[in-house]
Amino acid sequence: MDQGNGWDDSAEAWIADMGDKGDFARRHVLDAPMLERVRRKHFRHALDVGCGEGRFSRMLAAEGLATTGIDPTRRLLDVARQRHPEGRYIEARAESLPLDTASFDLVVSYLSLIDIDDFRTAIAEMTRVLRPGGSLLIANLNSFCTAGRWNAEGQAASGYLIDNYLDARAEWVSWRGMLIRNWHRPLSAYMQALLECGLRLTHFDEPRPRGGNPDEVARYRRVPYLHIMEWVRA
Repeated sequence: MDQGNGWDDSAEAWIADMGDKGDFARRHVLDAPMLERVRRKHFRHALDVGCGEGRFSRMLAAEGLATTGIDPTRRLLDVARQRHPEGRYIEARAESLPLDTASFDLVVSYLSLIDIDDFRTAIAEMTRVLRPGGSLLIANLNSFCTAGRWNAEGQAASGYLIDNYLDARAEWVSWRGMLIRNWHRPLSAYMQALLECGLRLTHFDEPRPRGGNPDEVARYRRVPYLHIMEWVRA
C-alpha cells in the first residue's frame, strides 16, 4: 500500500469498520474459498502482503502456518501486533520486500493489488520470495467492477455501467469515513504481469456469497465484484 493513497488518514476508520471479522465481502464471499485453497496443500510459511490490521494473517496462523504480515501503514500494524502479539509484522512495501528469496511456500495478496501503484514490481517481489512449487494466492476486485458504477434511477439501481475498461487509472473512493485511492486496471494487465514472472495459473474463481444479509447477497450476485486466483511458481 502506498503511504500517499489515503491509508494513513483512513486507518482509524478502517479499524473501526473492519472490527475483528471484516466486512461482508470478506466474511461471506472471500474468506471461505481463500481458506479452502490454503487447506488444499501443506503450506508451512505464509506471507500476507498488505496485511493491514492483520485479520487474514491471524486466520492463516489459526490454520497452523507460520505467518508474516507486511504493510506500510504503521497504525494498522500497531493494531495487528496488539491483536496477535505472537505474530510477525513488518513495516514494508510490497514493491521492496525485506525478505529472503524463496523463503515462503505461500504468498497471499488479499485485496491489496488495487492499492499498489507499481503492481508489476510488487508481483515480481512476491514471486521472488516464493519457493519453487509455492503458491501466490490473490483475491482482488474484479476489473469489471472497478471500471463501473451502478446506474441509479431514483433509489433503485437499474443496472451496472462499465466504461473505459481498458484505461488503467487511480480513483479516490470514499465510504464510512474512509478516503482511499484504488486502482482500476484491466484484468489483462494483471494476467500479463503474472505470466511474465513465470507463474502458472492453477485456479480461478468468481466466488458467490455464502450466507449473510439477503440484500447484500442479492447485490453481490448481480455484479462480479471479486475474483480469486492461485498461481504456482514453477
